[in-house]
Amino acid sequence: MTATLAPERRKPKAAKRLRSFTRRWWHQLTSMRTALLLLLALALAAIPGSTFPQRSISAVEVADYYTQNPDLAPWLDRLWAFDVYTSPWFSAIYLLLMVSLVGCIIPRLGVHWKALRAKVPDAPKRMSILPYHRELDTDANQTMARAVLKQRRWRTTVREAEDGTVTIAAEKGQLRETGNLLFHTSIIFMLVGVAVGSLMSWYGNRILSEDKAYCNNLQQYDEYGLGAWVDETSLPQFCLTLNSFDAQFTNGGPTAYDADVTYDTPDETGDYDLRVNYPLNVDGTNVFLIGHGYTAVVTYTDRYGQTQTLHQELLAMDAAMNSEGAFKFPDANYNPETGAVDENAEVGFDAILVPTYDDSTAMLLGTDPELNNPVLALTAYTGDLGLADGRPESVYAVNETQIASGNLEQVNDDVEVIGVGDSFDLPDGSSLSFDGVEQYAVLQVRHDPGGPIVLAGAILLLGGLLPALAVRRRRYWIRWNPDGTVETAGLNRNDYDGLDEECDELTAAIAPGHEPPPQRKPESDDSIGSQP
Repeated sequence: MTATLAPERRKPKAAKRLRSFTRRWWHQLTSMRTALLLLLALALAAIPGSTFPQRSISAVEVADYYTQNPDLAPWLDRLWAFDVYTSPWFSAIYLLLMVSLVGCIIPRLGVHWKALRAKVPDAPKRMSILPYHRELDTDANQTMARAVLKQRRWRTTVREAEDGTVTIAAEKGQLRETGNLLFHTSIIFMLVGVAVGSLMSWYGNRILSEDKAYCNNLQQYDEYGLGAWVDETSLPQFCLTLNSFDAQFTNGGPTAYDADVTYDTPDETGDYDLRVNYPLNVDGTNVFLIGHGYTAVVTYTDRYGQTQTLHQELLAMDAAMNSEGAFKFPDANYNPETGAVDENAEVGFDAILVPTYDDSTAMLLGTDPELNNPVLALTAYTGDLGLADGRPESVYAVNETQIASGNLEQVNDDVEVIGVGDSFDLPDGSSLSFDGVEQYAVLQVRHDPGGPIVLAGAILLLGGLLPALAVRRRRYWIRWNPDGTVETAGLNRNDYDGLDEECDELTAAIAPGHEPPPQRKPESDDSIGSQP
């Protein structure tokens, strides 16, 4: 009989131990100490994301890291070093931090709500033990006491004892705890917003010259990033055309950018004046104007008289818009007789555009970003540009590896400077003419559903931080004893040096005839030492 009952008796004990174990670890997880440790762990876990290139930011840099570190990179990839913010270990810390904060705040919200609705605690029987205590030398009116405390926004509770004792208990400063809870709640909002943004947001950067258009797909972006839950099929369908662009400068610096664009969606077509901080919203996606630059228009005439016109965007090197880039012509020098491009006859140019060139000085680079006297400083190369090997490379520079290996030979020893309408003649009879300069806009297309959540968290943080730091919680009591005496007392719940002064002001307002005792001055070390 006993053998058959033993397992049944053990089951409640095992369940009780499991509940006790779960409760103990839940309390440990939801403690503020654990939340701080998890916050520190999250900061440490984010360090690899700043140390190693991330696929979500630049897959090209990850490929370069593989090339430079062929033995180390595969091991790092197994540890999610190139996808830190979507790795299991980073996500685990992130989720534990959120659970810890939620489990810590929700019980405090309940306690705080009950404290706001509860009566103010009564004073101790001996009020003289409190930090502030006064016995009034004049009578105090109970109605006036309530009115003064209400006018100064003290929360009050009146108690009448059987022996005739009347006590008004007042409390102020509950907003401090409200601020603390708002501050910690704001951290949850920010964590949720960042997580939503990481999973569901995407962006794309595009350099767009005047009279050019592009459509919203990844192949047409110069740089892009997708959230973990975003793929190309989920991008909204629209196309954008830059009709004109105007940049205004004052004292050598830009003061305003103004782009006239046309957008085309499956449902509507319209025009928009795109300016800085005034984005275009298309189907829940914002198009921002974040910069501008210059596009050089050049025409290359090869040795057989065939021409190619190129509109090439150049990247600004400094605030004066001195810009660098490259012109590449891999199909140049097509021989009509052989029906093929001459071997090792590809042509490339490293170029620097100077918007305002001052030929009266020896300096090549200008100091004015406006197009007053634009020139191109050119260095020509012939040979193999290295575009046929399939490896990605920058469109803004001639391949340095090809130059170092001797596959590209420099044509001119000195930099050739030409203005608009001029040509640079090469020894093989070909030439490059500078036809003009256009402007381009730097656009960023971004969809971030986590942004409003983070903004709400920031507002809560500021709204909670101020009362949490500035407000002091304190209590004040005034008691009418059966023998006719009146006492007041005060208690500070936080470090508050002004308690005595504030309580004396209240007492003086309630009992105008009362004179507070003079403040005692702290005794000096000498006087203390001379005490008998």
